[in-house]
Amino acid sequence: MLQTTWIALLLGFWSSLYLIDAFLKNYHLTSLHYFHLLEETGISISIGQLRWYTTCFNRVFIRLGQFKPFFLHMWFSFGVAFGLISMVISLFVLTLMVFNTLSQQPVDQQVLTPVMPGVNLPTSQMSYYLLTLLICGILHEFGHALAAVREQVHVNGFGFFILILYPGAFVEMSTEHLKVIAPIRQLRIYCAGVWHNFIIVLAALLVLLLLPTCLLPFYTIGNSVVVSYVVQGSAVSGPRGLVVGDPITSISGCRVTSIDDWYTCIAVSIKEGNLGNCMALNVIQDLDTSMAGAFMKKNMTKTSPLNQPKDCCNQTSNTHLCFMYHVKSLPKTKFACLPARTTTDRPSCKFRSDCYTPKVETTCVYPALDNKTRLLRIIHGHKPPLLFLGDPLDLHYSVAVSNYVPNNSFIPISLPYVIETFCKYLISLSGALVIINVIPCYALDGQWICRAFIEFCLRPIIPNVEVRNAIYSVILIYGTIILLANVFIAMWTLFS
Repeated sequence: MLQTTWIALLLGFWSSLYLIDAFLKNYHLTSLHYFHLLEETGISISIGQLRWYTTCFNRVFIRLGQFKPFFLHMWFSFGVAFGLISMVISLFVLTLMVFNTLSQQPVDQQVLTPVMPGVNLPTSQMSYYLLTLLICGILHEFGHALAAVREQVHVNGFGFFILILYPGAFVEMSTEHLKVIAPIRQLRIYCAGVWHNFIIVLAALLVLLLLPTCLLPFYTIGNSVVVSYVVQGSAVSGPRGLVVGDPITSISGCRVTSIDDWYTCIAVSIKEGNLGNCMALNVIQDLDTSMAGAFMKKNMTKTSPLNQPKDCCNQTSNTHLCFMYHVKSLPKTKFACLPARTTTDRPSCKFRSDCYTPKVETTCVYPALDNKTRLLRIIHGHKPPLLFLGDPLDLHYSVAVSNYVPNNSFIPISLPYVIETFCKYLISLSGALVIINVIPCYALDGQWICRAFIEFCLRPIIPNVEVRNAIYSVILIYGTIILLANVFIAMWTLFS
């Protein structure tokens, strides 16, 4: 339903924008002023696309492109080496992916995975995705513009666009200047975009690596985790449950110092089952509120023949829970309705032998629950321990935690998560732009990189232009087919 709503809103927005644009262009009272406004602002509207073109950044490009000429020459020369190596690697990897698919060999993970909002992209992370696309696109085109100025190619203008939902950027250069300069200079311009995308990946990796050190004055790491999100209406929400900002240190005795520990402790609780708690038999008799307990107290005997079933407690009770235990004198399992918090406050145990005391007969009492239900004791800050009764997977999906525990209440809990998530999107999307753009495919940077590289390498060896063009066409067709095949395989995998 949510996907249908978003699609309807997008269609309604673009339809309305296009109709308004067409009306203003054709209505005789507004057409002249409207065309003048579009020309002055550089805005253009077409079906599903909004563009803004400007020349106001040209001076910035010229100043930066003329700054430290030798450094920029080396910088973009490194970009050429990176672009050519990336082209070979991308072609090899994508070819291998198609070969493995056609030969029905298992493919653990696709190199290219289409990102579809509402399918494999949560709507809550749409802002990260769109902002990352915009930044990667701007810096990509920024690299082309700087390299063009450095190689004395005129930059006509710069612009932004929105295609349906996806933002991007573009730079317009003089094609006449591009055609007459040497192929190696063309390569510096064509490879600058993917080179800057690679630098974005390195910068994001560096931020992720240094993030714990940079946040150390403001956050504590390695002692606990902090609750960053709780699903409203879940079993652990509410004033007596977990709230955002609670530090969690253990789950039923399992130490929690990181997100990995959090998931490990939940997995252990699923695998190993419920732990017990050591309790003296006379204490059990005093606290037991079941029918058997009442009978024992009335007759002052510890060997009552009554043996209660697992629902020994009143099901409307919120404080008591049915526990089972064994005693030496009776082989059968006994049940007692005990206060859950008082019982779980006692030392934990796995076996009755863990509760040996020299003078008092002590046993290990276990929650009498089904195979999936667990009683978990969660220590969260200075509050009383939270007793979670249910499937641990509900806890897994209801609570999000962070490794970064704020040192003060005014420090935002979500800041490290925002930085980490944004960096991961930069790494993923900017890396994908590198892989896609260097492929020799129509309408991509790889098309022009391949053309300039063939001219640079083969012109002295193969003077015949038609032969060089034939080699270029074969490579371009092959790269296009390989890229389209990978996109088709990725889409098929996503929706199948």
